[in-house]
Amino acid sequence: MECQYVPLSATGQFSSLFLDYLNQHSAVKPFYGEFPTLDAFPRQIKQKQFSDQNRNILADVLTRQYARLNNPAVAGQTVPAIDALRQPNTFAVTTGHQLNIFTGPLYIMYKIVTILNLAKKLKEAYPDYNFVPVYWMASEDHDFAEINHFRLFGRTHSWETEQRGAVGRMNPRELADVLKTIPEKLPLFEEAYLNHDSLADAVRFYMHELFGAEGLICLDADDAALKRIFSPIIRDELLQQTTSALVNKTTETLNELGYKTPISPRDINLFYLLDGLRERITRTDDGYDVLNTKLRFTEAELLAELEQNPERFSPNVVMRPLYQETILPNLAYIGGPSEVPYWLQLKAEFDHYKLAFPMLMPRNFALYVPRVAARRINKLGLTVTDMFQDVVALKRAYVEHHTEHSLKFDAENKVVNKALATILQKAQLVDPTLEKAVLAETKRFANAVVRLEKKMRRAEEHNQETGVRQLLAVKEELFPSGTPQERADNFLTFYLNDPTFLQKLLANFDPLKFQMQVCLES
Repeated sequence: MECQYVPLSATGQFSSLFLDYLNQHSAVKPFYGEFPTLDAFPRQIKQKQFSDQNRNILADVLTRQYARLNNPAVAGQTVPAIDALRQPNTFAVTTGHQLNIFTGPLYIMYKIVTILNLAKKLKEAYPDYNFVPVYWMASEDHDFAEINHFRLFGRTHSWETEQRGAVGRMNPRELADVLKTIPEKLPLFEEAYLNHDSLADAVRFYMHELFGAEGLICLDADDAALKRIFSPIIRDELLQQTTSALVNKTTETLNELGYKTPISPRDINLFYLLDGLRERITRTDDGYDVLNTKLRFTEAELLAELEQNPERFSPNVVMRPLYQETILPNLAYIGGPSEVPYWLQLKAEFDHYKLAFPMLMPRNFALYVPRVAARRINKLGLTVTDMFQDVVALKRAYVEHHTEHSLKFDAENKVVNKALATILQKAQLVDPTLEKAVLAETKRFANAVVRLEKKMRRAEEHNQETGVRQLLAVKEELFPSGTPQERADNFLTFYLNDPTFLQKLLANFDPLKFQMQVCLES
């Protein structure tokens, strides 16, 4: 696999806030701590305070969760990375995502590969420390519509269910019906979905099968022991609604700087969580309500509920990062082009609760170009970089490059515009009020020329119909329905044709190179 690099700014896929962060623009610097460079990690380690007690709670929870794996090689065995987390010289590098079925879009695997390679790079640079790559499974998320489908070989497969609430608690055995719609045999996912009681356990199983040998640890933070560590901040949120004021102030500042911000806080940024239920907690005149339910609490009742059942309180997007950094000895969070900007809205929260703000790192971005597509691009006289253009610009560039004719009237326009300028001068000498009429005719002529150029381009596109059709086919393959490949296709589209696909990604991705990586299959 041969890889080339394209600046992220040249792809047209990223927000100004994300790009300005990567360029370390001075306006963005107040909204983060250490910028992610290899040299910055020792400074981040000094900032990260994490008690031995919390290390042991975390390791105990992970040990219990891994004991549920339907894997004889793991059941009853010590997982080295979990054991390492008990040691004061061990730190995490973390990414997270929803529990999309069959791993979801390709970029989720890119996230995993990024943290695996980052942990290896850090161990090489700082051998006195251990670095554990952690996949934070968003098991408490209840947006089922975002996880219930995946695209394989151009066909979308969907999971329909009556189950509700946190997706991590859903029974995955229903996915037997989805497996029947897939012509390809997928024994890994059959084992995962048909032999585990929750979607979270199923995801941990297949991620461990794919990446366990690389040291990946999958954490399901939907756990009473972990929530108990976080309960002081939950209590403060219920009583004081601290986070909304902090985040709103930061958001207002970012908006004044001209940036669009991805998230908006609620007054209370917590959900109430039961089996089949995850609904917002809201403040009322005489206590608290759980939206869309009959559940009501007085303040004393809700605080007692927190003391007895902390697992029933689920942070939303505004508080989840606080929860993550409270229960993990984490140094860096690796996220996508929407995640990094929303973390920039949250630093004031961390300062308020005296938590170290993690380094924010973009995941690896990539466009994988199969061998046939690479050959077609070369045959069409284009570069892979050209493929990031929109369809209109791409067709225009292709047609203009291959035509034997001139499709613009640049030279003619110069002559005509000179003549029109002379006409204007003569008309003004006769009657100054004629200027408006001459300028109107000039404008009409310019519009007519533009229309003629468009007609000529369309005619030339028709002349080059075969090449244009091949071009659009390649564009559609790499950007299905205009969506970047990594956000549309599932990794199985490539893995089933090449079982070494993931190893190639591990061998080629550089976690600290913040560019679009174009990977051409040779």
